[in-house]
Amino acid sequence: MRLSLSKLPRPLGVLLFSSFLAFQAGAASLPAGVSEAASIEGITEYRLANGLRVLLVPDESKPSTTVNMTYLVGSRNENYGQTGMAHLLEHMLFKGTSTTRNAMGEFSRRGLQANGSTSSDRTNYFASFAANPDTLKWYLGWQADAMVNSLIAKEDLDSEMTVVRNEMESGENSPSRILMQKMQAAAFQWHSYGKNTIGARSDVENVDIGQLRAFYHEYYQPDNAVLIVAGKFDPQATLADIEETLGKLPKPDRKLPPEYTVEPVQDGERSVTLRRAGGTPLVAAMYHIPAAGSPDFVPLDLATVILSDTPSGRLYHALVATKLASGVFGFTMENRDPGLAMFGAQLPPGKNLDPAVKALTSTLETLGKKPFTQQELDRARSKWLTAWEQTYSDPEQVGVALSEAIAAGDWRLFFLQRDRARKASLAEVQQAAVTYLVQSNRIEGRYIPTEKPLRAPQLQREDLTAVFKDYKGDPDFKAASAFDPTPANIDKLTQRKKLDLPNGPVQLALLPKATRGNRVQAQMLIQFGNEKDLLGQRVNASAVADLLTRGTPKLSRQDIQDRLDKLQAELGFSGGGTTLKIAMSTKGENLPELTALALEIVRNANFPKEQLEEYQRQLETSIQNAMTEPSALAGRALARQDNPWPANDLRYVPTFEESLASVRGLNRDALAKFHAKFYGAGKIEYSAVGDFEPEAVEKALKTSLAGWKKAPAYTRVANPYRDIPAKQFDIDTPDKANAFYISRMPLKLQDTDADYASLYLANYLFGASETSRLWNRVRETEGLSYNVRSSLSVSSFEPSASWTMYAIYAPQNRERLEKAINEELARVLKDGFSEKEISEGINALLNYRNLARAQDDILAGTWLDYLQRGRTFEWSAEMDKKISALTPDAVNAAVRKYLRADGFSTAVAGDFKKKAAP
Repeated sequence: MRLSLSKLPRPLGVLLFSSFLAFQAGAASLPAGVSEAASIEGITEYRLANGLRVLLVPDESKPSTTVNMTYLVGSRNENYGQTGMAHLLEHMLFKGTSTTRNAMGEFSRRGLQANGSTSSDRTNYFASFAANPDTLKWYLGWQADAMVNSLIAKEDLDSEMTVVRNEMESGENSPSRILMQKMQAAAFQWHSYGKNTIGARSDVENVDIGQLRAFYHEYYQPDNAVLIVAGKFDPQATLADIEETLGKLPKPDRKLPPEYTVEPVQDGERSVTLRRAGGTPLVAAMYHIPAAGSPDFVPLDLATVILSDTPSGRLYHALVATKLASGVFGFTMENRDPGLAMFGAQLPPGKNLDPAVKALTSTLETLGKKPFTQQELDRARSKWLTAWEQTYSDPEQVGVALSEAIAAGDWRLFFLQRDRARKASLAEVQQAAVTYLVQSNRIEGRYIPTEKPLRAPQLQREDLTAVFKDYKGDPDFKAASAFDPTPANIDKLTQRKKLDLPNGPVQLALLPKATRGNRVQAQMLIQFGNEKDLLGQRVNASAVADLLTRGTPKLSRQDIQDRLDKLQAELGFSGGGTTLKIAMSTKGENLPELTALALEIVRNANFPKEQLEEYQRQLETSIQNAMTEPSALAGRALARQDNPWPANDLRYVPTFEESLASVRGLNRDALAKFHAKFYGAGKIEYSAVGDFEPEAVEKALKTSLAGWKKAPAYTRVANPYRDIPAKQFDIDTPDKANAFYISRMPLKLQDTDADYASLYLANYLFGASETSRLWNRVRETEGLSYNVRSSLSVSSFEPSASWTMYAIYAPQNRERLEKAINEELARVLKDGFSEKEISEGINALLNYRNLARAQDDILAGTWLDYLQRGRTFEWSAEMDKKISALTPDAVNAAVRKYLRADGFSTAVAGDFKKKAAP
């Protein structure tokens, strides 16, 4: 099931009108067999003779292309004994055809970021890549090949089975996820929405290959699929390529089986209790709600925002503010058929659940006595529409959103729901909430028969044909010009300068360019003090940064959030030690005001007592959860091995118990003193990329920084290389279905060293891609892990680096996994990488680097890093040249120079008392 916009914010904007107009000018001459079906706000639907539907979403502003193939089949379509089949097919499609045997490997070689996903209503396969017509045509060809020629071979199924089990077990590590699945099963007694998409273990492990092939041939056909192409591409040429590759597939003569199950009205509360080791208490309540196409869905979604938002929401005030819970949440599930809304609260360890359940259900089910206000609706509507617009601004996210709308009944729902959100009245929102949020319609923790239950009305699937007969959408578009992401052009367009202010300079990197939705991404870095100044301040430094948005003398936490919603902005603070980083995203015309707001918060934060206490409860809950999680325990074990610093040093890594004690010891006076002493001007960098006016931003910085005291002089805290003896850590995590492996070796390497490019590529080839040695051996060949990777972390300031390998896996497969990883490392050290691997790796890595330079947020972050290091994108161009010139001899020599099989420290965490799988 898909979560709606009420809980999953995404990026804002409008489609590029220039691409749309250019395409419409030539739309009269469509390829044979292609007809136009509908056009809404720059998105045009075409239909092929074989039944395939095609959505083209052209956008010249971002030099990347995203392709999404959505099949209208999900776990909803599985019969008894076949649960998990739709998800299993998603895995099997990547195992290849007779012409492309390893799809993921081929994607990696060509520089495509590709994956697939399965939900109740659909399965989709998607890829993003630097805009290239040849790559686009190749990927369309692969989609056509995969649609009808996937092997679905028994040997591939057997090798992938452990990977699917591993993914299943990874989800079982999360109590909240399992609780939600159990509640869904209790909610739906007849409809297939009650089944977990990943399936029952017995069904998955005993799947019949013949039935799996039959499922594939029935649903993976042109007339049951919708292709979406978004981003930068030539629409006419792409339509021709689609007709050439996918249009040649025959239209099937089979008829899909009818679907007619509708869940009966629930006639009393239902209960679920889950008991597992680890984690912290959680209470939740689910309610049946209408399908995504129903006129009631969006009003109910807005009601969900009103109820669940932090800190304005009803649930926050009923549970968090009263200290019954450390956090609350709420969301709707957006489905083709009637679905669910879920609300819940995370409780601190040891907290009694009964008062929280009572507060939760009372808040949700007494809205008739305590109706919503217009102010609450306006705030929720602003947040909802901002999330919608942020999605609309990004071609990759638009493709995903359209895919979900298709699965919910029609792609135009994406726009219709926006229209309904704009128009929803207070009465409609109130009526939707009181209709469905009733006691007899609830699934929580217990079942109580009721003599005269209040029931929700019968829910039906919506027929959207009449709704969309005359629907035209919003005609207002804005255009943006194309952007060349080459290092030379980035340097050319970026304004590098220094603002000389009385209280210290501000280094600027400002790159104004047209973007969809006039969005801009900006970052700011404020640095202060040195390691001696900050002795004993490690926890205060982090807490001050975390608590900045909790309030100032003039602005409450809610005031700050309301200002951000008005600016259609996102603002985040992160920091620790000698650094505060600020991340900003908004519309270009709002960047000066957002910058001013950020600095007003930084200068005047006052750490309200109740907000500090809430923060402490949330951190305690998070730490308590981490203390039973395999990945957190293993990672902390390795981090503490490389821990020579005294406990009062910024670089010291505490135990979880020490972290808990530090959190409990936080006090407002100490935070205020830290803030007053260290926060100030003097060492500031600022970067921005997007549609904005540099002069207005400079003016905002000058005004906002005027009169701010100067911070203590900044000196970077060094983190030198240390030769750490290898050590093994074995950590027991009872009742955890998934285990975690992590292994790390320190390296004496800096990113200015001659060997850096060689090791950068070597890491990509060894474990950072879907063609890597680790991926092919551990996942593809032996099927031991859903996710296995390596990473290389290298300092720009000193010769200090680390090489890390990690994987998730079933505890009973520990010996096999460690043997496979150790053998692959030994093989690389002995035989090295081949000339073919080096050549293909260079091409793929350069493609990925080019794709990264097309992302505005990555550009802003990179410029901030370069400002600290005194670099420009010429450094990035030189790095590309070094990668291009690499040879097998150079790469293999660097690997042997720096890596040793006996140099790695390893931590494993899991329930290793489990019996080995047969």
